[in-house]
Amino acid sequence: QVQLVESGGGLVQAGDSLRLSCAASGRAFHNYAMAWFRQGPGKEREFVAAIRWKDITYYKDSVKGRFTIARDNVKRMVVLQMNSLKAEDTAVYYCAADAPPFGVLTDIGEYDYWGQGTQVTVSS
Repeated sequence: QVQLVESGGGLVQAGDSLRLSCAASGRAFHNYAMAWFRQGPGKEREFVAAIRWKDITYYKDSVKGRFTIARDNVKRMVVLQMNSLKAEDTAVYYCAADAPPFGVLTDIGEYDYWGQGTQVTVSS
């Protein structure tokens, strides 16, 4: 069992940066693939970024070059550094964990554990 707690959301202006953190509890955190998803107003939850245990990363096309996902297996944390934020990045951001064996890491159905979400609002 893994519990995930997100933090770091807030209200920022377009062009600003924000850093989201996800703290994980439970065993063998290093074995899990970790990801960030987001759900904007009136939209479905969508993939943002994922990272496997060997620091192999995946990104949604619209955030490539602006967002960076990283993990610290000792601290059991995964972070999402978001730069050059845009109004369309406004959403509730969720941390997710996927136990091996891994399937398609961009697929929302792949993930076994979810955090409660943290709100990011970008004003234009």
